[in-house]
Amino acid sequence: MELDALILSRLQFAFVIAFHIMFPAFTIGLAAFLAVCEGLWLKTRNDVFLKLYLHWVKIFALAFAMGVVTGVVMSYQFGSNWSVFSDKTGNVLGPLLGYEVLTAFFLEATFLGVMLFGWKRVGRRLHFIATLAVAIGTMISAFWILSANSWMQTPQGFAIDADGRFYATDWMEVIFNPSFPSRYVHMMLAAYITTAAVVMAAGAAQVLRGRISEPTRWQMRMAAGTLAVLMPLQIWAGHWSGEVAHHYQPAKVAAMEGWWETREGQPTILFALPDQENKRNIAEIGIPGLGDVVVGGEKPLKGLDAFPDSEHPPVFIVFWAFRIMVGAGLGLLAIGLWGLYLWRAKKLTKPGLFHWVAIPGGALGFIAVISGWVVAEVGRQPYTVYGALRTADSVSPVPAGQVAFSLLVFMSVYAIIFTAGVVYMSRIATRGFDDQPASPPEDEKRAPGSALGAVHEMAETPEDRQKGGDSGPSPETA
Repeated sequence: MELDALILSRLQFAFVIAFHIMFPAFTIGLAAFLAVCEGLWLKTRNDVFLKLYLHWVKIFALAFAMGVVTGVVMSYQFGSNWSVFSDKTGNVLGPLLGYEVLTAFFLEATFLGVMLFGWKRVGRRLHFIATLAVAIGTMISAFWILSANSWMQTPQGFAIDADGRFYATDWMEVIFNPSFPSRYVHMMLAAYITTAAVVMAAGAAQVLRGRISEPTRWQMRMAAGTLAVLMPLQIWAGHWSGEVAHHYQPAKVAAMEGWWETREGQPTILFALPDQENKRNIAEIGIPGLGDVVVGGEKPLKGLDAFPDSEHPPVFIVFWAFRIMVGAGLGLLAIGLWGLYLWRAKKLTKPGLFHWVAIPGGALGFIAVISGWVVAEVGRQPYTVYGALRTADSVSPVPAGQVAFSLLVFMSVYAIIFTAGVVYMSRIATRGFDDQPASPPEDEKRAPGSALGAVHEMAETPEDRQKGGDSGPSPETA
């Protein structure tokens, strides 16, 4: 394979988006988790939930910042590497991305400051509203991004002028294109599941280190319940998304399933080594006829022989990315059900095999998100706008050497920054709660304008204030 400007530009975009997508997937779920924790604290006055909030909000702030930075770099490539694509589709995709900034990013940026620094300056209910606004803002942001990307998968509501530029004829059809509802539900569930897996992994690490506290127990219970409840829904949402893809992008589904021939009784292939050159599978292991049951639709089910060779996506990548996604999802379901069983048996915080499994299991959500994105994006090839604009006709007229140099720069910088950020967040997440003092020192907790004083005032009940009680969180959690 020749590393020309097209291949290098695709590799660079894939590399950047693989790093970027992990942060939105995590922050969408973590923002919801923080809103739940603060809501439970306001409802129950149990300081466990306040400690959980203060513990995880630091991680959220760092992850949010890294997501913004990697997102800016990703958008930069639309002009540098994909200027022809931007020129041709800008009339459609530009407004969608602009709506994301106007309706979501401004909302998040405004209330994020209140959420992080407003403990002393606003009331507890207004602070909770700020947390909710940030959580809702992440959902709105995902709405517009998924709408834009889904339009590229299943474009409708557009026309092409004499210069080859796309323009919208029906904005409702553009926004609510056929694949958007299923993909949005699938992605939102993936975000919540990814965060639950990370929270579970952090709790498991705290248990194995002997740092067991009430916040540790509660975060593991919440994570186990989330995984056990949402993973079956995610399997359903994935099936829904697959049905839509089968209707609008049958070549993608044929590549996912490893079907080379159109026939009735298509198998569900568990393992194979797709050989695209010879149009066959090597060492195939499958269940005959199950594909017809799982995929459904018209019979016979189309194989890749129903499409010209020029319309085939890279089968090996799509085939195995799909299986990695499914395998990671099943692993998360197992962790959730196992954790739920241990919770009911009152052994969730008793060190054991489960905790050794749950720690690396924290990465399964990210693995599933990235591999799922590979299935969606690589499976769309050879198009950027499916059936309407080819990838080869979307790339910028730049020399391959320039793209290769920028790719190497991105890889070097990302390796340093990403590693440092992940290590730092991991240390915060796993350090536990019980090694912190029960309350701030007396001379700090009332300091005018200090965050410690603000958090202490929020943690106090009216009875505590009357009695002069000391029930605030620790300096480190503040």
